[in-house]
Amino acid sequence: MKLTSIPQIYRNANRWRDIFAILSKHGLADWFSRFDLPFTKRLRGRGGAGKPTVRREERVRRALEELGPAFIKFGQVLATRPDMVGVELADELAKLQTAAPADPPEVVRRTIAMALGKPVEECFATFDDVPIASASIGQVHRARLFDGREVAVKVRRAGVEHLLRVDTDILIGLADLAEKLPEFAPYRPRATAIEFSRTVRRELDFRDELRRIEQFREAFAGDPRVLIPQPHAELSSGQVLTLQWLDGAKLSDPNFASLANTDLSEVARHGAEVFLEMIFDHGLYHADPHPGNLLILPGGVIGLLDFGMVGRISDALREDLEDMLIAIVADDPPELTAVLLRIGVCPTTLDEDAFSADIADFVDHYGQMDVDRFDLAGALTELFRLVRRHGVSLTPQLAMLLKLLVMLEGTAKRLSPHFSLVELLGPMQRRMILRRLNPMRQAKKVRRLYGEVEQLAEEMPRRVRDLLTQFQSGRFEVHLEHRGLEPSVNRLVLGLLTSSLILAGALMVRTEVWPIYGVSAPGAIAFVFSGLLGLRLLRAISKSGWLDSH
Repeated sequence: MKLTSIPQIYRNANRWRDIFAILSKHGLADWFSRFDLPFTKRLRGRGGAGKPTVRREERVRRALEELGPAFIKFGQVLATRPDMVGVELADELAKLQTAAPADPPEVVRRTIAMALGKPVEECFATFDDVPIASASIGQVHRARLFDGREVAVKVRRAGVEHLLRVDTDILIGLADLAEKLPEFAPYRPRATAIEFSRTVRRELDFRDELRRIEQFREAFAGDPRVLIPQPHAELSSGQVLTLQWLDGAKLSDPNFASLANTDLSEVARHGAEVFLEMIFDHGLYHADPHPGNLLILPGGVIGLLDFGMVGRISDALREDLEDMLIAIVADDPPELTAVLLRIGVCPTTLDEDAFSADIADFVDHYGQMDVDRFDLAGALTELFRLVRRHGVSLTPQLAMLLKLLVMLEGTAKRLSPHFSLVELLGPMQRRMILRRLNPMRQAKKVRRLYGEVEQLAEEMPRRVRDLLTQFQSGRFEVHLEHRGLEPSVNRLVLGLLTSSLILAGALMVRTEVWPIYGVSAPGAIAFVFSGLLGLRLLRAISKSGWLDSH
């Protein structure tokens, strides 16, 4: 491989060496050996001693934590894609910790002053220099406004923008390498890395998070079940975010049950209802409902924190999700198979009969369960395993939604062990059907369909005219892309050359061309070369493992 084919390598060569050293240390650099990269030759083979005793999934998590903020966040994104990386690795990546050493007080105060245009003393009546939390992108400080209200001030870490830019650039380079390997190519690693890069850039700008919070507050204004912190736009910028302080018991606190002093089963039901409404009614949802982001406030009100990871859902995606859940609960294997084949990215080698049979077994197992015993998290986890086993990759948005439902049921069961998300989906299912039959919704779909047909009708004559013009002028070209033919063609040529040398050698021996001791010298040389080429060909075929495969 030419070094120039992956420009991120020589742009950040030192960082690449560090990354390879860490991956090698954790026994994860074996796939690099398939590329002729200059910085791997010296380090290859040094690391990984003793690592096989640790599960690979755990080694991946430890390596990402050691690699830094961008890789940790990438791991957190992959944790939402069990259809791509597998359920076991996704569960392990969900444990990734983003804690990081805090910036010194003088650096924090300088950042706030530059972002808000005035010193900290003029922004807040009091400001605690000791952060209450410190993560990879920002740290949170407690402060008080001049009117006495308590606020939480989120400050972006100094220098994190440059660090994340370099590491996301390297991640795209790693994805380019992975794209060249047949086992990784179907999962579109480059597209995943580029999408992650865009997500990180958005997360670095706290103004984006401020807009999301305002959207959620508008959607749930007056809802007694949930409290979303009020943002202070005048004390916020791209580097600083000031929010209302919420006092409550975090679900991640081991003693949250005693601190909350409320009916936890009711809280679990209300929380699940809020998230289902986000998905199926508002199309905008908090995508990270882990216990550390949920508070139980006095009166059983649920407080939501950290809107850095937010998802949007289109009408088409919502209908796909509804069809999938309805097919599982309604015991309808053909419908579930059709939905997955429609929305998934399927490999060309997919055995649809085997896939349909596995889906039928899956629905037969979970579709017969009573509603009060239905394990939605278990069903979706098994579905992730099933689609990955067949190489079907779901869209990132749908995979995140399904993972969200798994996390939501798991979090709710921390509050109420007998909680069942399917019980809440029953009334929601009736609303789904009524919403689809809504005349305004149908009219909107007809308008969209009419627009697409109109555009097609406008473009079709021009496209056909261009095609006919190319035929007439002799400029019509057909571009064919072949994959994996080079080794086969090389072996075919080598086989022809070997057989030709054998025939030539036989003819020269028979006619005694330039004989030495009665044997044709050129003929003997031809036999020797043909034997060597034949052995080389057999070794190549045997090494590929395709000698007897069909």
